[in-house]
Amino acid sequence: MIKIDMFSTADKVKGQGVGSAYLELVKMLKKHFPDDFDIVINDPKSAEITHYHTINLRYYFSTFLKKRGRRIGYVHFLPETLEGSLDLPKPIKWIFYKYVIAFYKRMEHIVVVNPTFIPKLEAYGIKKEKITYIPNFVSKKEFYPLTDEEKVQARNELGINQDKFVVVGTGQVQTRKGILDFAKLAEDNPNVEFIWAGGFSFGKITDGYKNLKLLVDNPPKNLQFPGIVDRDKLVKYYNVADLFLLPSFNELFPMSVLESFSCGTPVMLRSLDLYKEIISGYYEPFSTYDEMNASLHRLIDNPAELAELSKKSLAASDYYSEEHLASIWYEFYQKQAKEG
Repeated sequence: MIKIDMFSTADKVKGQGVGSAYLELVKMLKKHFPDDFDIVINDPKSAEITHYHTINLRYYFSTFLKKRGRRIGYVHFLPETLEGSLDLPKPIKWIFYKYVIAFYKRMEHIVVVNPTFIPKLEAYGIKKEKITYIPNFVSKKEFYPLTDEEKVQARNELGINQDKFVVVGTGQVQTRKGILDFAKLAEDNPNVEFIWAGGFSFGKITDGYKNLKLLVDNPPKNLQFPGIVDRDKLVKYYNVADLFLLPSFNELFPMSVLESFSCGTPVMLRSLDLYKEIISGYYEPFSTYDEMNASLHRLIDNPAELAELSKKSLAASDYYSEEHLASIWYEFYQKQAKEG
């Protein structure tokens, strides 16, 4: 049995995709491979593999201890992908960005959640052969389509009009998430109900916090901000949505998109290079605000097109399912243990 120590504080801050990805992985490994892997969390004792999910300073110091075994780093972000997320003074930002790369360079192998990170990590001086791409996944036991009757019940429970076309977005309230475009779309479409499930996971250091807080406290009448929503309730929001919309300008591998796919919710996303690499053909793309607005109107008027998008979501969810990714992770850890 291979002992794998998960070093992580990703689940301490609610509403982060990193935390969701970490929890999904741990549950999957314990469920599928109880006789192959001994999964422990933040265990100070020795391990054959230490998988670092977050870049805490004390974790960095631990990389110099031989008892940590094979050091695996999980790369969910790069310095440039943090732009639009955190508002830090320039000297602190410079130091933090340097630290992020220094942490990754302490790893003996790195797992990236999207393939576009690979050439960027190479540019930072990390060899390609030390990098493996393994996408995120979600459990279909947690995120799944509700029946029509259950959807009616969920709308009643959440206080949503049964006759309204509903657009849902989820994630942290950040500038890079395109939340201002989301709000403008609500203003321009008063007959549509908009919901953004998420909050300020990083508080006042969130980039653009003042303006975003003003929006959250005084939204358009047809835009709801229920705040950070627990996962068991989040599945209801995906299911009451006629359309899931994530207008982000910069993304990693958003768990929210995978969760929407798993619920069979039609998905509309801004055209980003990342999406073209990993989920091309499974969502409705747009580039500008005007395109987003026009696509929304077209989808509202074409239920058949929405139904086709729903089928594409379910097809995508099969590829990014727990069952498919379990075998990939199994082979990865077995190989890393042999090289340790």
